[in-house]
Amino acid sequence: MSEKSDNLFETPWQSEGSFRFDENVARVFPDMIRRSVPGYGHIIGLSGLIAKRYALANTALYDLGCSLGATTLSMAQTVTKSGCEIIAVDSSQAMLYQAQKEMAGKLNTSLPIHWIKSDITKIDFIPCSVVALNFTLQFVALDQREILLKRIYAALCPGGVVVLAEKIIKESKKSQNIINEFHMDFKRANGYSELEISGKRQAIENVLIPETSKTHTTRLRRAGFSEVTEFFNCLNFKAWVASK
Repeated sequence: MSEKSDNLFETPWQSEGSFRFDENVARVFPDMIRRSVPGYGHIIGLSGLIAKRYALANTALYDLGCSLGATTLSMAQTVTKSGCEIIAVDSSQAMLYQAQKEMAGKLNTSLPIHWIKSDITKIDFIPCSVVALNFTLQFVALDQREILLKRIYAALCPGGVVVLAEKIIKESKKSQNIINEFHMDFKRANGYSELEISGKRQAIENVLIPETSKTHTTRLRRAGFSEVTEFFNCLNFKAWVASK
C-alpha cells in the first residue's frame, strides 16, 4: 500500500482544534511520523530486537497505544519464543482499523495478534514479559502515568521489560529553545511549511504533554523497575528499556 502524504495542516482551517487520532490522521500517519520524529524507524526496529531478547515463552507482549502497529509488526517479525501472543491496544478505532488494513500481507508469523480498542489505563493486564509504550505515555493524563506503570510492573514476569519512547523537554529553557529550533529545521527539511509546523504545534500542545528525561526515569524507578537504561536519544526524543 502506498504511503499517503501528510497534508492535514496545509490550511488554517484544517489546523483548527485539538489533534485527534481520527480517520484523517490514520490515513497519513506513517508519513507524519517519519517527517516529524527523528529516528522513529530505529526505535521501532530496536523495540523488536529488545522483545526478541526478553520475551518469555507462554507470555503476552503488549503494544500499548499501538497506532498503526509498527511496534506490533516489529515484535511479530522477531520474537520466536513459543506460546507468546501480542496484544495491541489503542483507543482509536480508526487507527486500529487502518493498522489491520496495513498489516494485511505483511505478517508471516505464527504469533497470534489481538487488536483491542480500549483506554490503556483501564485494561486488565495478563502475565507478560514485554510491554512497549512507544510515544504513548505522553498522551496519558499526568496523574495516571505512574499508576499505569505500577500496574504494568505488577503484571510483568520477573526479568520482563518495558520499552518507553517519548518526546521530552529539557530542564534548561535555553537548551529547550535550541532543540526546538533543531526540530523545526528537521521538519522543514522534510518538506513541512511554516504554516503546517505552526498548525500542528497549536493542535497538539494541549494533547501531548512532554516531561523531562529525569521525570521519566525517576517515575520508572518509583514504579519498581530495578534498572532503567537509555538506548536512544535524538533531539527531543528518547527511549529507555526498564527491567523488572
